[in-house]
Amino acid sequence: EYLSSAEQVAVERLIAMHDRLLMDGDRVSTKSDDASQACAAYLEALDVAAATMRLEKAPRGYRERFSVNYRALFPDEARNYRVDVLEAGFEQYATIWVNGDKFEFSAEAMRRAEELQQAWWGVAAVLEGRERPVRAALRSALTAMDVAWASFEERYISELIAIEEKARRLIVNATEHERCVAALEEEHGASAVQTLAPYIEAQTRLAGSIGHLNSVANVRRKGRDDLKIDVLFDALKTLRRCDAAERSGENTETLIAARILATDVVESYQAMREYLREVSRCLERVDPHLCNNVGLVARLVDWEESWEMGTRYMQHQPLLNAICDLVAEIRRAQRVVPELTSMCEECDVELFLVLPRMIWLRFLAEPVQHAELLRSLLPHRFSGGEVDAKGVADDPIWDGEVEAFLQSYRGLRAVAHNGGTKEQKSQRTWEVLVRRVVSGSSSQAESGMNRAAEESIEQLMRSLEQWSMELQRHCPEDWNQCSSILVQCLTRPSEKPKLGAFRV
Repeated sequence: EYLSSAEQVAVERLIAMHDRLLMDGDRVSTKSDDASQACAAYLEALDVAAATMRLEKAPRGYRERFSVNYRALFPDEARNYRVDVLEAGFEQYATIWVNGDKFEFSAEAMRRAEELQQAWWGVAAVLEGRERPVRAALRSALTAMDVAWASFEERYISELIAIEEKARRLIVNATEHERCVAALEEEHGASAVQTLAPYIEAQTRLAGSIGHLNSVANVRRKGRDDLKIDVLFDALKTLRRCDAAERSGENTETLIAARILATDVVESYQAMREYLREVSRCLERVDPHLCNNVGLVARLVDWEESWEMGTRYMQHQPLLNAICDLVAEIRRAQRVVPELTSMCEECDVELFLVLPRMIWLRFLAEPVQHAELLRSLLPHRFSGGEVDAKGVADDPIWDGEVEAFLQSYRGLRAVAHNGGTKEQKSQRTWEVLVRRVVSGSSSQAESGMNRAAEESIEQLMRSLEQWSMELQRHCPEDWNQCSSILVQCLTRPSEKPKLGAFRV
């Protein structure tokens, strides 16, 4: 029995596509773009040849049980030979890793993969064995391969769907915890619910599930899972304290940094909750490899950054006091040197040279209050007693070189200006130093100072530059985080920019 003319055309094309396959040893290669395209062309030629020869397709009713995503890939009972299915059949991956967890395919899936390989090479043997393949042999080989393909496809995709459902369980758990928190808020009201034990427990579970998600999906930052719900509770307390200070008419300039840090903690948590509510309506769209979900990763990056800063700075009162005082001091300096204001607004590169100088200048003026901030950045220099929440410290806090630097500043203050009260002399000295810290030059800076004071300033500024470099270089990651907080507090508008429309 010979091929008809139409069948001959289809088979000749099939042979031509077979000859173009790229091989990797005894396997069909699909790794490169060229290899994948050659394989896809051959699979299409197989489908066309089988259809031209009017071969009965293996039943594919099992596809109706596939998930929505896979039904989109396999919408009907057409053969639909896909390169990725073939690759899975040849590679025979017994295990795969998803979100750091190991999943295993069954022995039955591996057996069907072997049957598919045998059927695949059966077709190749017919095509390679004769110039004009016998119609009966080719029909038999194509039919056997289709049966083996459908058998493997059913088992492989079904097990893959089960694995993906397990992999998505992390985000499903988080949506369920968020739903529980929302239900308690709706039942008891936003204010009354805050002190209820079940609500606190629900919040704790939700924060834990977000941390677990973060450890798996957040590939853009550290993926921390140790950020606790306490930082949220402390942020809410801080905001209430800021609100009370405003209502009582207090000067709240020193609370600007505290409010921004606390607001970031709360808003990043609310943004994460909004994401979980949205994604719960379209879980089938979630990539089981969670790090591939752009919207999820963006919110986790924001959450981790905000909670990490809140944990480090807001939950440590001496550090928070130092940051708040430093922001207020820089704002005061902006009124003396307007150039500093434009630096902050434009995030000029010069600003990042000025900031470490300002930190040291404020430490020199208030060493105990700022010792804990400097300790967090230069722990080898500040290894002495700690400062408590009231600003009381054990001596000595810092090493001898820092003490010598501090004494040089105190010596400058003693000789800086002639005439005026102690407060006036102190104010004039501060203004001169601020101008030097910002401009870096001595023009107009030392007006009204005596010769001894000018020489002391030059010596202090040389030392200040060395200490500023050490502050930036000792631990760049810690310094970048600290400077990022300062820049946020000095430049950020009243509301944080939104992350944009929902994306999975």
